[in-house]
Amino acid sequence: MIRPSLLALSACLALASPVMAEKLTPERLFSDPDINGPTAKGVALSPDGKRVTYLKAKPEAANVQDLWAVDVKGGEPYRLIDANALSSGDKALSEAEIARRERARVLARGVVEYSWDSEGRFVLVPLDGDLYVDSVADGKVTRLTQTPGDEVDAKVSPKGRFVSYVRDQNLYVRPLTGGEETAVTAEGKGALSFGVAEFIAQEEMDRDTGYWWSPDERLIAYTRVDESSVDIVPRADIGPAGATVIDQRYPRAGRPNAIVDLFVKDLASGKVVQIDLGADKDIYLARVAWSKDGKTLYVQRQSRDQKTLDLIAFSPASGQGKTILTETDPHWVELHDDFRPLKDGSFLWSSEKSGNKHLYRYAADGKLLAQVTKGDWPVDKIEAVDDVDEKRGLVFFSASIDTPIERRLYSVSYTKPAAPKAMTPAGGWWTTKVAATGAFVGSYSDPKTPPQTALYDPAGKRVRWIEENRLDAAHPYAPYAADHLVPEFGALKAADGQALHYSLLKPANFDAGKKYPVIVSVYGGPHAQRVTKAWNVSDEAFANAGYVVFKLDNRGSSNRSTAFKTALDRRMGTVEVEDQFVGAAFLKTLPYVDAERLGVMGWSYGGFMTLMMLSAEGTPFKAGVAGAPPTEWGLYDTHYTEQFMGKPDENKAGYAASDFLGRIDKLKPGSLMLIHGMADDNVIFENSTRVLAALQKKGIAFETMLYPGERHSVIRSRSKGLHVMKTHLDFFDRKLKGE
Repeated sequence: MIRPSLLALSACLALASPVMAEKLTPERLFSDPDINGPTAKGVALSPDGKRVTYLKAKPEAANVQDLWAVDVKGGEPYRLIDANALSSGDKALSEAEIARRERARVLARGVVEYSWDSEGRFVLVPLDGDLYVDSVADGKVTRLTQTPGDEVDAKVSPKGRFVSYVRDQNLYVRPLTGGEETAVTAEGKGALSFGVAEFIAQEEMDRDTGYWWSPDERLIAYTRVDESSVDIVPRADIGPAGATVIDQRYPRAGRPNAIVDLFVKDLASGKVVQIDLGADKDIYLARVAWSKDGKTLYVQRQSRDQKTLDLIAFSPASGQGKTILTETDPHWVELHDDFRPLKDGSFLWSSEKSGNKHLYRYAADGKLLAQVTKGDWPVDKIEAVDDVDEKRGLVFFSASIDTPIERRLYSVSYTKPAAPKAMTPAGGWWTTKVAATGAFVGSYSDPKTPPQTALYDPAGKRVRWIEENRLDAAHPYAPYAADHLVPEFGALKAADGQALHYSLLKPANFDAGKKYPVIVSVYGGPHAQRVTKAWNVSDEAFANAGYVVFKLDNRGSSNRSTAFKTALDRRMGTVEVEDQFVGAAFLKTLPYVDAERLGVMGWSYGGFMTLMMLSAEGTPFKAGVAGAPPTEWGLYDTHYTEQFMGKPDENKAGYAASDFLGRIDKLKPGSLMLIHGMADDNVIFENSTRVLAALQKKGIAFETMLYPGERHSVIRSRSKGLHVMKTHLDFFDRKLKGE
């Protein structure tokens, strides 16, 4: 194993000029080239194993991506597709594609996704709503579609003969090398869609597709999504040029969901079979997968209360199935992508039934064969891109075994379970993709090392760099490297004794004899972890402005035990605030912290936390910035809200206690800055307008910053990102520094 180069600050100093290093400013943070240096995204190893492809931002425009490649055997990287050569960049995307990108948190333009054919001959690239195919052999790029509608969720079929996509709510197939398209469905219109993942699946369930090819390309399974029962929530899309009212189908907590059915179509005969998901239509279609031989269609069906998850094996010919595994939990059953059917009919699965998420192997009929991993730590996920290494009987997974704030890649035998073997070294944060051969692409960073990406062989030895991103004199961060700020890490104890990990970044030119204001940066909600040993210079702009920056992962956040995650069950806004106050109490003990000048900021759930922390009894916080906050959970969507809070009529006390308007009288006048995008289709703008109206009615002073035309991810452009950060700094400078 070769450890990525951990570049010490002394090396940076040797490269820097004798003059004092520059201070990283918000303006530089949001300008080009990217301050983090060139990074590889969407990395994939070609099916023939000859090259690695990845997305890379243009040096002159960090929000525009091209498709690049490197040959495994050596040579310099080369660009396969220049986004500017195929797109002007100003095409207006359809509302469906804008919404899909928002769900996927895709902020870039240009090439944002791609896929290989099965033999490594072609790369399929969706770009601005149309499809292109790049022939790797000669570099020729062919346009496949040019239609008024956007082709979305495009895929290459398993054997590489076809490309499939959804357009205008219907599913289509066409030959990859050219030819006429064939409509798989034709009835999609209005509230009816085919082959798509509904809003809830995309936003909350990590299912971003609604169709699945069989391995032999004979059959294709697809969803029928009927949203006619879902409430229409008129949403004012308020932009710079005026307002448009969009009738959005938004399933709020306790209200009806879309009805999702599943069908299988034989592409040769045209025969369609409906998969029998049961009489209860008020369920979630969580996952769909085919067996290796294509004879079985596996479906994961989750109950509406999310306390039961069934794995069902269906016959695609009859549509009838048998439940082979059922997971239940008194809190909730987490969805995952760790189901891996094997050639012998057995399968791998992950479960939290032991108190931590671990891997298990089951026989085809659902009989437990072995627990593959165990210990007082959770598996993150199986990292195999598609297949596991069946030749050697190995499964690769990521986990934080040593400490929750570091992540590594491990391998373990699923035929003869033993202690996992670390494939990457400790010290930082790894993200990986593993091929069926065991070779993998790994990206590493730590607080002193910007993201570095390389190809590794099955033994963990580096084969070649993909993007070394060396922090040398030519690196965009080089002018600031001599004064690079590295956070301190530690742990506190929650009321129940569980460890709460934190990071603390001291101000530039720190003087232990001075008193500094503090900004607590919070998220606090499920499915997120803020404290990691990874590269992050965005906080440096706040530290350079004279603030201590503090983060703490409270109970309810991810990558921990089930007891840690479920502590907020049915009572969001309680234990998370208690834990953040433990952090505040710790800050007050530090001799260099001014206990009277504590601020808090957060976005989305972090915005909710900011409101709860500012309005708590005896709050230690003087000021806070709440971005796009859910202010009443009955206004948020079904799957997320009901997982942690139940339905509103089943948990009236919990919903009432977490409604910010019930605590508004405890808010100190002038302590709040409220920020929201005026076209937010996730945390609907109503969440903030109700607060604006209530504060005004009560005469409580506050500040507001609104962003016309912006959705939940406001910082789509660098100029908007800069404005958001400067708005935060201006507010805290006035409230915490008196400037």
